[in-house]
Amino acid sequence: MSLTPQFLDELRARTTLSALVGKSVKLHKAGREHKGCCPFHNEKTPSFYVNDEKGFYHCFGCSAHGDAIRWMTDQRGLPFIDAVKELAQAAGLEMPAQDRRAAEKAERARGLHDAMGDAATWFTEQLGGLSGSEARGVLDKRGIRPDTARAFGLGFAPDSRGQLKAALKDYGAPALIECGLLISVENKEPYDRFRGRLMIPIRDQRGRVIAFGGRIIGDGEPKYLNSPDTPLFDKGRTLYNLDRAAPAVRKSGRVLVVEGYMDVIALAQVGIHEAVAPLGTALTEHQLEKLWRMVEVPVLCFDGDAAGQKAAIRAAHRALPLLQPGRSLSFVTLPQGQDPDDLVRARGAGAMEELLASAQPLVDRLWQSEMAAEPLDTPEQRAGLKQRLSELAGTIADQGVKFEYLSEFRRRADEHFRPAKKPFVPFQKRTGPWKPPPLPVTEDAKAFRAAGIDRVLAKAVLAGLIRHPAEIARHMEVLGSLRLVDGALGRLFEAVVDVALEDQRGQDPLDSGRLVTILARSGFETVASELLRADTMPYSFTQRSADHGRARADLDEAIAILIARPEVDTMLAEATQAMQSEFTADAFERQVALVREKQALEDRLANLVQSNEDARAMGSEGN
Repeated sequence: MSLTPQFLDELRARTTLSALVGKSVKLHKAGREHKGCCPFHNEKTPSFYVNDEKGFYHCFGCSAHGDAIRWMTDQRGLPFIDAVKELAQAAGLEMPAQDRRAAEKAERARGLHDAMGDAATWFTEQLGGLSGSEARGVLDKRGIRPDTARAFGLGFAPDSRGQLKAALKDYGAPALIECGLLISVENKEPYDRFRGRLMIPIRDQRGRVIAFGGRIIGDGEPKYLNSPDTPLFDKGRTLYNLDRAAPAVRKSGRVLVVEGYMDVIALAQVGIHEAVAPLGTALTEHQLEKLWRMVEVPVLCFDGDAAGQKAAIRAAHRALPLLQPGRSLSFVTLPQGQDPDDLVRARGAGAMEELLASAQPLVDRLWQSEMAAEPLDTPEQRAGLKQRLSELAGTIADQGVKFEYLSEFRRRADEHFRPAKKPFVPFQKRTGPWKPPPLPVTEDAKAFRAAGIDRVLAKAVLAGLIRHPAEIARHMEVLGSLRLVDGALGRLFEAVVDVALEDQRGQDPLDSGRLVTILARSGFETVASELLRADTMPYSFTQRSADHGRARADLDEAIAILIARPEVDTMLAEATQAMQSEFTADAFERQVALVREKQALEDRLANLVQSNEDARAMGSEGN
């Protein structure tokens, strides 16, 4: 069959798109278009438009866009050729002629579909009859309601070798053998494949029965028996419940992959309708492609036992070569020994939603699996881990995704196996005078420390001391080191300290006004007055109206930072020089610790400014 562009254009022209869409979406006339709520995502305000003249639909909310054929494939879930056939039949168009072999194949498939549909109806009738009482008891015991059983078309196959064969005798034994309902054994009469089992119909995307899964009633093996591969059924290309799940997936934006039929049915019964299941095999590439056509990141919810987790890893490995940007997997780990059926029966849909909310990305599941694969105590074992991770990433065909996985695995390995750091105690906020660490400092280091004084912060501290002279005596020992600062700022520091020392002999406490007066006699009136006018400095201790207790605490912190920063810079310079001369683990750790200490000091200073800004804002609100 050849579908020419001319034929497809004629098909679109003969299809009134608003009438087609209006069968499942409530549309309202809006000028020359029709509008309604989008069927591809949940919305309350209509943003979905259908234009008959141009022959397309478009959603301004989720960007869904297409023509009549796209509507049939995306909204109805039909394969392309089936969508064309259905539209052609509705439009009164003859499909292009098939060759004889294709026509015969299509005719035979129609007969097989009819046989499978009639078999499903017969199994359903048996479930409701006298012989189905035990099967109904199984459903009741598992908490499956009658309305759920009807929705999924559940049935019962009596424990008989010929009842189904007799009921469908008009199709003939060869057709029933071809669609997997009968078993043919050499030199024996064909007999019913499914006997004494709860029957679960498996449908294609159009909702047609193409196979069955049969669960044993009572004891026996195998527990589940599936139809064999037939002209209608390829278990590696089929996902159970895909026809019912597809509309729910389009609304929720997620698809869940569980292990078994009963998991799917139990989830649907509690309102989670977007679940599908493979058919007794590991996920195949074809099944993954079907999932990715629906959503970018399907969620695998396999059982919490060892077998379920192995199945999840097999699926992860199977997916790796197919990964692309916007195409991955995530994983939910169920409680040990439980499957989704057990979970929702015991704790309801909320328990499942809670697990889904914390689904694990594919990269995390691969990392976790390889980390647990073998001990990692020796260099050889750690090298083996890195090699396995590299080989996994190497299977990814997309070069961009492969690079990202290689980089991520390398980063995680480096971080995990980085040598343990020695405990490092950062500088703490002090209530008393600060004392430098008891480490030997060279003469060169002293010069470096003097040059490393933060003059902006030193200016703010000096303004704070002039505004709060009672604090000078508390920091006398520390402030002496500031005499190393040269220029006018250093000379003013010396004068302030000298005045405070001299004033300790007096009877009255030294206040800011008297300190400025004394400094003026020594020629510091102008610079002292300018410092006291510096209300723009972002610290509480420089502000005229600041709370005294707050200003005192902040001044203590500022002085500690002022003195500590050059000390840390000095030690960091020495550590860097030592490591450059001879790299050792101890030297490297010391350098890293000092870098962190330097950053901690910067953070403390930033917090000091921020806390003062917050206090100013609160004061402005209060005014």
